[in-house]
Amino acid sequence: MGNGFLVIGRKALNFIARLGSTCILLLKSIYHFKDIPRSFNLILEQCFFIGNKSLPLVIIISIFIGAVSAWQAAYQFKFIGAPLRYLGNAVGKAVIIELAPVLTALVIAGRVGAGIAAEMGTMKVTEQIDALESMGISPVRYLVMPRLVASTIMIPLLTIFADCIAIMGALAVSVLFVNISYETFLLGVKSSFQMFDMFSGLFKSAVFGAIIGIAGCHEGYRAEGGARGVGQVTTEAVVIASVLILISDYIIATILFRV
Repeated sequence: MGNGFLVIGRKALNFIARLGSTCILLLKSIYHFKDIPRSFNLILEQCFFIGNKSLPLVIIISIFIGAVSAWQAAYQFKFIGAPLRYLGNAVGKAVIIELAPVLTALVIAGRVGAGIAAEMGTMKVTEQIDALESMGISPVRYLVMPRLVASTIMIPLLTIFADCIAIMGALAVSVLFVNISYETFLLGVKSSFQMFDMFSGLFKSAVFGAIIGIAGCHEGYRAEGGARGVGQVTTEAVVIASVLILISDYIIATILFRV
């Protein structure tokens, strides 16, 4: 019993220490927001890596997000006897508020979060970060802040693409397989659309982007022990980012969408 409490205590202390170091790194990055103009090229480079390189993946998953949401919604409507003319209303709300922001962030966390952690971890174990410090260059300003800013900007932009493509995928399934005219489907999407829903989804996406950026950088900073250590922190970055995305999604939803 004593050993069990000891293990739990160590896990709790490690969690608190990691949470504290993550918050410190985030605050240091926010402090360096004043250096955004001089780091514009670095931010632009990260925007290209996070945004442009992820766009084909976002397009593919968004098509099937919309397709499966339309199919499952039509099945549920049939089960409860609801009119299928409301399919566009249900799919539009679900995609804009929840499905596109969350699933896009989770997929990007797997690609971008792992890439950031691997890159930062490699620089850490090969002492490139120490070399930057020895030259008087802040690693937070040069490495962390551009990735944090770029991920916070690009995830909402990718979410906008995901919204549009997912609705087009849902439209295709509705017209081809559910026998709903495209006018009926699009009228339902239009009648249920609210700017608050759109901004809420984009706000969540910005939070998810910040989580992906800071989780990848923080775990990369912790790398030690060569290639094995880099692989370990890369896995942990994806897991931590994915869990925090889902937790923050629930917290934001309870604040913004009161029943």
